[in-house]
Amino acid sequence: MRAAHPASVVRDRLVALVASQGFAAHGLHVRIGDDTADHRWTPDVREDVHSIAKGVCVLAAALAADDGLVRLDESVAALLPDHELGDGVAHVTLRHLLSMSSGIDLPWSETLMTDWPDLAREFLRRPSRGRVFQYSNASTYTAMTALAARVGDVGDYLSTHLFAPLGIEDVAWSRCPNGRIEAGGGLPLRTEEVARLGLLIRDRGSWRGGQLVSPEWIDAMHQDGVVAGVNPGYDRYALAGWQGPGRAWRLHGAHGQLLLFLDDAVVTVTAHDHAGADAFAAATVAVLEEVAVAR
Repeated sequence: MRAAHPASVVRDRLVALVASQGFAAHGLHVRIGDDTADHRWTPDVREDVHSIAKGVCVLAAALAADDGLVRLDESVAALLPDHELGDGVAHVTLRHLLSMSSGIDLPWSETLMTDWPDLAREFLRRPSRGRVFQYSNASTYTAMTALAARVGDVGDYLSTHLFAPLGIEDVAWSRCPNGRIEAGGGLPLRTEEVARLGLLIRDRGSWRGGQLVSPEWIDAMHQDGVVAGVNPGYDRYALAGWQGPGRAWRLHGAHGQLLLFLDDAVVTVTAHDHAGADAFAAATVAVLEEVAVAR
């Protein structure tokens, strides 16, 4: 039997999953086609969406590319000509930085934003090992430093070109000591605001009848990608998007921040449960396959 309100069916199943798995969810938003349903476990306040912010940074670069201000395959050397470059870094592009495939070794740390006088300069002066995957907030941060050379302050650019059209106001992105957005995280949003980003992405850049972002950039967020490892769900990484679980793809922030995409369904989750996120994501996709895709 076809569910009259599939989003509500999925929501109710996921609420039950939260209880059975003990997943520390904060908010849930389900959209299937035009049908929506949501649920909250905690007050609806803005919280750091962590690495979902990397997807927002990809959208910033996409918007700038659509505006003719930058090319994703443009070298960082051209964008930041006054920066010292390590061996092989002259060939690193904005796309490489956003796909974590610059081959520059600078892993994540809790003090990443304050360990050096300028994180982007430190990142770029290190050598590149070629197109080798390494996940690091420094890569996204450096990408946005390079983008700022063409668009000015990236936070301001996003406020005007992305958040305002989506009806998201007064976004206070955390900033490094040099005043730049942290880029790889530090973006506080409500669950429903993240869901608006999810709808924009699901609809390949279309928003309220207009094309806010070209579809090719949305496709590049999850198609092809680079080899990131061998573990399921973490084996391929595109422009901020991870392949999996199953046929789905996702933007995945620390502590259980999720945007899960499968066909015309998008599930938004905010949480504080790093260890339980993968199991909950896999169970969510299984529910979508059963309820939403088969409807």
